[in-house]
Amino acid sequence: MNLMDVENSLKGWLDPYLRQDLFSAKMIKNIIIVDDRVSFEVTLGYPCHDFHPVIVEALTQKVKHDTGAHSVTITITREIVSHAVQKNLKPLKGVKNIIAVASGKGGVGKSTTAVNLAASLARDGAKVGILDADIYGPSVPHMLGLSGRPEIKPGDRITPKQAFNLDVMSIGFLVDEDQPMIWRGPMVTGALQQLLQQTDWAGIDYLIIDLPPGTGDIQLSLSQQIPVSGAVIVTTPQDIALLDAQRGLKMFQQVNIPVLGLIENMSIHICSHCGHEEALFGEGGGQKMANKYGTDLLGALPLDLSIRHQADEGYPVVIADPDGDIAHRYRDIARRMTAQLALKSRDYSARFPTISVVND
Repeated sequence: MNLMDVENSLKGWLDPYLRQDLFSAKMIKNIIIVDDRVSFEVTLGYPCHDFHPVIVEALTQKVKHDTGAHSVTITITREIVSHAVQKNLKPLKGVKNIIAVASGKGGVGKSTTAVNLAASLARDGAKVGILDADIYGPSVPHMLGLSGRPEIKPGDRITPKQAFNLDVMSIGFLVDEDQPMIWRGPMVTGALQQLLQQTDWAGIDYLIIDLPPGTGDIQLSLSQQIPVSGAVIVTTPQDIALLDAQRGLKMFQQVNIPVLGLIENMSIHICSHCGHEEALFGEGGGQKMANKYGTDLLGALPLDLSIRHQADEGYPVVIADPDGDIAHRYRDIARRMTAQLALKSRDYSARFPTISVVND
């Protein structure tokens, strides 16, 4: 048994979230061989705490079978790094990665999806924030059971509110619940930039931004001005929603933001009485769109009463029923989303000093 034998064995196991082997993904380090004993480190670039035992068991058995090793010792750590953003922007202070959750149209469950993805990542051990950027219909505070004004510190710094290990900010904290937001595009963009820049985000691995629905001037301006590492598109299987989702995907491509994948919401309706499943909005639309544009279908979510009920109660379904099927679906999607981001280019801007020329 030699080093190449171990490396070839590791290349034979595909991580289900990365969809490639950990060795090729450069997440295997410090392989040590002593007689018939092997040890190495797995440094994962995405959070999946509950999945660690599966990785250890799978790689242990694989290496033993392929190399004849008597014992295999694996240490798993997590290293979430900052990834590249648009060329003319720099990552936000206190935030490693911003992931935009978008939809081409309203009514597809984008905000509910964003909240449950954020809660899933936090449950997997990441430090997560969520910014409700839907100025006209801020719903994230309600979905997380939050209300009231945030603390404003000297220098107009805003302390984000806390819920379920999430740092949360929304225009909904700053205006009355029944106050209409009769603002034009530039005002909306300016307000969101203030919320983003003046909030005291600290040590955030992933900041999930729930973008306003649509692909108009507001969405385009935000995608050009906010340093985004990746985006996901939420859609339903029906043709009309998919047409709008395609516009959203192309918008991100035009501003050089990587699309990490699609999420097909309301793919199947599950009857709360008998459990019968029915594709009310059609079938396979998300996969066809993913194939057409060369991106991933991160997962499909059912149209289930419990998702809506828990959101209305201010208790996301992944928190209310963490071991249920729906929570597992959200968790798998969140892992696939961040695993795809882990494979993208890293941000190295912090390594280079800022040079200024001053004329005496």
